[in-house]
Amino acid sequence: MNDFARPLAGHSALIIGGGGEGIGRAISRAFAAAGAAVAVADIDPERAGAAAQELTGRGARALALAGDVRSPSDVDGFVRRSADEFGRLDTLVTVVGGQVAFVPAVRLHEMSDGDWDLAYEMNLRYVARAARAAIRVFLGQGGGGSIVSVGSVAGVMAAPMQAGYGAAKAGLNSLARTVAAEYAADGIRMNVVTCGAIATATANAEQAGAEVPEIPLRRLGAPADAAAAAVFLASPLSSYVTGQSLVVDGGVTVRGPFEV
Repeated sequence: MNDFARPLAGHSALIIGGGGEGIGRAISRAFAAAGAAVAVADIDPERAGAAAQELTGRGARALALAGDVRSPSDVDGFVRRSADEFGRLDTLVTVVGGQVAFVPAVRLHEMSDGDWDLAYEMNLRYVARAARAAIRVFLGQGGGGSIVSVGSVAGVMAAPMQAGYGAAKAGLNSLARTVAAEYAADGIRMNVVTCGAIATATANAEQAGAEVPEIPLRRLGAPADAAAAAVFLASPLSSYVTGQSLVVDGGVTVRGPFEV
């Protein structure tokens, strides 16, 4: 029977991008609260260390990892060290992404090849690298595994001024469906938490709690909203769910053209 209070008890997870505040930090906290041992990977070793120290202080087992998702060896190292530290790896969560944090928000004809490549690198290529590494571990240890990636509504809607980002996030949804189909027989699942506007410490924080009429639920999402979805998709509670995009957007993608 599933443990609804601690659905990840006895599990271990690697969260890439969990060191800073925002969605990654919220997911790290939620996984620890759900009973998982958590490896926190971040480009900033101080952020990763602070996150791991916080989880340890809350009674969880935690590991801090520092590296760059653009480096294949760093990504492979995240996976290998997590599995070595915890004895196995049950879940991979990829969080790092975005466009405006890395490249300018411009129309397509103004976007350089370099900026397009960086948007692709930060939103899809590293996810494929991490998934490959995690799948190898899952297959080697047996028992299956789960991959959860943080996506965006930009991957299912138009993404004006963010064409590279939107295209990469659309590719992320395709990657999840393909992994789901290829590895279902091995007990390996992959799903996407497709986020709308989330109020974080680095984006939209000043609007947190304010009413947002353009969103049907009248507010921005909180990092905890995305974290709860990630816990569900990583845990046995969703054991019959794979290759799916769970949209966490306050209703933006289902809103009609007229006010309600």
